[in-house]
Amino acid sequence: MKNLYRDYIKRCLGFLIALVALICLSPLLIVVTIWLHFANKGAGAFFFQERPGKDAKIFKIIKFKTMTDERDSSGKLLPDAQRLTKVGRFVRSTSIDELPQLMNVLIGDMALIGPRPLLVEYLPLYSPQQARRHDVRPGITGWAQCHGRNALSWQEKFKLDVWYVDHCSFLTDMKVIATTIRKVIVREGISQEGQVTMEKFNGNN
Repeated sequence: MKNLYRDYIKRCLGFLIALVALICLSPLLIVVTIWLHFANKGAGAFFFQERPGKDAKIFKIIKFKTMTDERDSSGKLLPDAQRLTKVGRFVRSTSIDELPQLMNVLIGDMALIGPRPLLVEYLPLYSPQQARRHDVRPGITGWAQCHGRNALSWQEKFKLDVWYVDHCSFLTDMKVIATTIRKVIVREGISQEGQVTMEKFNGNN
């Protein structure tokens, strides 16, 4: 059954908001780009990675890069905690690293609000219920981010993602925006306890 807001109005609003936001935030984006260019020791300021979007269609997500590409003597990347720079930690804790995804919203690969786009390698690990998170466009922020962000377990996160798919509405999205702003200000739920990033999903956790 078609949902007027989810299937039509949301995309139009998202495009307009993303366009205005990119114009207004352009000075900040330029400064952060230059800042990260030097902090990342030549690794670049942007991070591109393939992610599954709506209907599991693959697209390239754009984020600010918060880590260097430093490697050990055998050529293997150092652990995330060692490659995360002070500048990168600040950019990540304030969620500035997510702002380039406004370009993904303009293109139509993402929405402002929806389940976060995860790794392509997770696709065969989802249960049929968990895979329903791909029934809508992925978002820069979402219902799960409002209820714990990276501090949630994978199972909790997927339940919240599917709940959002079934309850997507203008009112729900307004709640997500308000809660996201509050969480960014207090820097809550940025990572799992004891880890710099969320642990990988293996189909069981």
